[in-house]
Amino acid sequence: MKYTSAILALVGVASAREVSFYSAASVKREVPQEHSHERTLRAANVALKLNNPLGILDAVFSLLGNAAAANGAGDVPADRLDCLQQIIADQALTNAKAAGDLELATEAILFRALEKNTLSVGEASPLCNETPVNAELVNIQQHQDPASPNAAEINKNVEIETAKALASIGADPLLALDAATFAPGEIGDPTAAGNTCNDENDAVGCIISQNLIVPIATEAEILAAVGEDAVCEEEVVDDNNNNNNNNNNNDNNQGEDEVCEEEVVDDNNNNNNNNNNNNNGNGNGNNVQAFTGALGGLPPAVIFDENAARPFTVNGNTFLNAQAAIQRSCAIQNNACANAANSGQLQGGVGQCATQEDQCRQAANLRKARRGVETRRY
Repeated sequence: MKYTSAILALVGVASAREVSFYSAASVKREVPQEHSHERTLRAANVALKLNNPLGILDAVFSLLGNAAAANGAGDVPADRLDCLQQIIADQALTNAKAAGDLELATEAILFRALEKNTLSVGEASPLCNETPVNAELVNIQQHQDPASPNAAEINKNVEIETAKALASIGADPLLALDAATFAPGEIGDPTAAGNTCNDENDAVGCIISQNLIVPIATEAEILAAVGEDAVCEEEVVDDNNNNNNNNNNNDNNQGEDEVCEEEVVDDNNNNNNNNNNNNNGNGNGNNVQAFTGALGGLPPAVIFDENAARPFTVNGNTFLNAQAAIQRSCAIQNNACANAANSGQLQGGVGQCATQEDQCRQAANLRKARRGVETRRY
């Protein structure tokens, strides 16, 4: 994910400062892993601090046990610490909606689903018993330790419900897989480390960069669930069509644009050459994918046919909107790059693939600053 370097620098400084509250006093637990999904953690902080009425110091505290979390919970009382993660995600999502920022809204939802630290391998974290303000979060709980009882069933449901929430705001439902957790550790492991990683300097997230993420739900299961349930009642929409679902490692073939055909509302009459590299109106058969990076191969062409009902095509899949098609093209390239990196055909790891995907989307101006917002509700 690319935010402004200034914001990321501030977040990094804040995290480094506030982590000192708990790092020195860490007890034996299935940690460290609170920085495993660093991209989402940083984004949650950015969104939270747009309006932080409870004075929460840092979103990272909500991924710790309650004793450590209390040090950074601001005005959240001790009897609500089981819900600190939901409180942060809820406020972050509210702020993202107010800002009209689909990217931050996506990450706020993903943040709610991240696994929290527990004291030992196989121990589940306590659930929140409060109802969130935002309806998108009602059915989402955090992933549980993959070695805990019924974890596979629980975590699959978390991923599916997260996907439904993402689809409901017009985001890519397959991004839910980016919130998945690690492979199960060994019960009784005296190190309590499990199969985790923790690197606050890995902006992508070490669970992704080190290929440690193990989703339970399949892409097919998510697409089936979204196809049945997504209604796009609540959208986070930018009046320049900046639907920015970052770091999508999923080659989804029936994503949100095919389920939610009215998800994009554009005050500038949708894709009229408004800095999206769409080149609409230049005739049939034009490739509007402008990115030329080639790690893992070039991104597939995005073909525009002004006479088609769904005028944009990527590898045989059709789309209503250029930004969704370009997003898919960038994601397919990212998959190919990650596969090459994981197989040893490409040196440098999968992190460079995520960086390239960011660059691919930037080439289409899918990450420009938001301004107005038009939504059906809120």
